[in-house]
Amino acid sequence: MRRSADYLAQGGGVVAWLRNHGLVIVNLVLFVGFLTGMTFAGWQVSNDDALDHGDPTQTVGAYLASGDYWEAVSENWESEFLQMASYIAFTIFLFQTGSSESKPIGTPAPQDEDPRRHRTDPKAPWPVRRGGWVLVLYENSMLILFAVLFVAAFVTHLISGAAAYSEEQLRHGLPGVTPLEYLGTSQFWFESFQNWQSEFMVVALLAGAAVYLRQRGSSESKPVHVPHAETGA
Repeated sequence: MRRSADYLAQGGGVVAWLRNHGLVIVNLVLFVGFLTGMTFAGWQVSNDDALDHGDPTQTVGAYLASGDYWEAVSENWESEFLQMASYIAFTIFLFQTGSSESKPIGTPAPQDEDPRRHRTDPKAPWPVRRGGWVLVLYENSMLILFAVLFVAAFVTHLISGAAAYSEEQLRHGLPGVTPLEYLGTSQFWFESFQNWQSEFMVVALLAGAAVYLRQRGSSESKPVHVPHAETGA
């Protein structure tokens, strides 16, 4: 047992690799599992709806290529990416007294330190040592990533939603719409707002609950013994 513990502590082997990357791995596995479940459940719902209207059913492949499928997927991804992009941006300059989700108030935070002071550090990431525009992109890369993903999901939602909306319109003998026309419909904004509101509600709840509530062992919580008024990790 002692040998096994020492081996894991040194970071060797597949087990140690899985342990060291468990947070990402488990969430990716759950993502794939739930996306697969959503796909097959949505396919069944789509075929049930087709039968109710006297239309032919479709294969899984056809459903995966449909506007209905990508509208359902992208409108959820859109709200998640918006939440994360906003949260990253807000936590740069907004604070919440007593919350572990906030930087300390009135004292320097490690996140604010100028990386240019570490340009000669041999262990610093390459963009830090490179400097210039490369470093400018790198020091804002997390926000850039989620902003780009939000825009991509938003556009996908717009295009696929227009296709699904047009298909429903045609069923009722009405004209379809272009993505630009769909942008002006209440249906598009209903789909967006119903997801956006829940994302920001959860963020507000997390930031507020972190002031008074604790979870021992979680990086999202302050240490259990820390006073409520203490802000930041």
